[in-house]
Amino acid sequence: MLKIYKSLETGPLQELSLKTLESGAWINIVDPTPYELKVVGNLTEVEPDFLRSALDDEERSHIDIEDDSVMILTNVPVVRDEGSYDTLPLAIIVTEEYIITVCLEETPVLSYFNEKSARFFRTFKKTRFLFQILYRSATFYLRYLRQISKQSDEIESKLRHSMKNREILKLLELQKALTFFNASLRSNGAVLEKLMRLRTTTSMQPMLKYYEEDEDLLEDVIIENKQAREMVEMYSKILARLADTFSSIMSNNLNQVMKFLAAVTILLAIPTVISSFFGMNVPVPMAENSNGFFFICVLAGSLAAFCGLLLWRRDMF
Repeated sequence: MLKIYKSLETGPLQELSLKTLESGAWINIVDPTPYELKVVGNLTEVEPDFLRSALDDEERSHIDIEDDSVMILTNVPVVRDEGSYDTLPLAIIVTEEYIITVCLEETPVLSYFNEKSARFFRTFKKTRFLFQILYRSATFYLRYLRQISKQSDEIESKLRHSMKNREILKLLELQKALTFFNASLRSNGAVLEKLMRLRTTTSMQPMLKYYEEDEDLLEDVIIENKQAREMVEMYSKILARLADTFSSIMSNNLNQVMKFLAAVTILLAIPTVISSFFGMNVPVPMAENSNGFFFICVLAGSLAAFCGLLLWRRDMF
């Protein structure tokens, strides 16, 4: 999917096409075809590798600089089915005339920049628009981390009453999501620090022009990213300890069940042994006594009760 927008001076977004492409436009490419990449590359004279960089879902965040363009590849958070979380690479390419975004999927980070929010950004202010995209990505990390925290509290509440495999597997999904977030936020942080250093590089002026407001916005992005990293580390420790705690509880519960079953087996073995002795096909005591069966049952029950009392005093029940 290929969409082209340009902010008007009055605020609203104007949708363009490849034939009416103007300077200051934002070219948004989602899950592109080879034809779309070729056409955009020819029109904007951007390196083909820049346009294809975000198509590898394992690509880490980094910055590539050419003479007439700079590519910032960052990882943005996404929500999968059933509340699972992941990250996707997003390539933001800034040239002297255009800003281009390339991603494998439609993400909430880019979906935020539409006609309804057009008054908050300008596509022709490329540096500020770049930082606004990065800031929106950091805020979505924080939003999803709060959701993960809420889900972990719900899982903990459910596990206190019933330890089902479904809840434990969901806990594992959250731990995996935090691992993805941690790796992405660390690499994003390195990219943000490099962008801060590049503000004094004169060769970057044609593509990235830093104004005072832009530097303040970049600092806000760095702060939000650090806050997200701290939250990831804290929630990772909480989930790890939660998993260890409930693993210990499950092992203890299993031990309790096995101890109870062992005690029951001992109690059942006593009447079984006694009945086996008196069931032999040989002369046995009380064989001719009409009340022999009653006496044998009383004997077996008394011994079982005595052993049960001993086991109870030893906390086997």
